[in-house]
Amino acid sequence: MACGAVAVIGSAAAFLYLDPILASFVVIMLATVLVIAVAARDWDRHATFEERELERARRRAEKWERGKEARERDRARWEAHRARQEAKKAARPDR
Repeated sequence: MACGAVAVIGSAAAFLYLDPILASFVVIMLATVLVIAVAARDWDRHATFEERELERARRRAEKWERGKEARERDRARWEAHRARQEAKKAARPDR
């Protein structure tokens, strides 16, 4: 908040005491510094790579568990299909 007040006061002073083109440059610089300061205020509070990867792994494990029954059904269907194919092969030895 104090940085914002400094930027506003500095901008007003620049336009009062400097040429408008130089004042515009000062205002742009102050605004840029203010935006960088706001963006960087919580820079070190983000999750680390390891924390993000652990969270992703947890979500993937939950999703894998939710699909467990569907995978078992698909596996049973596939095995039944393979058994039918083998039975067809056994019934037709000439092929």
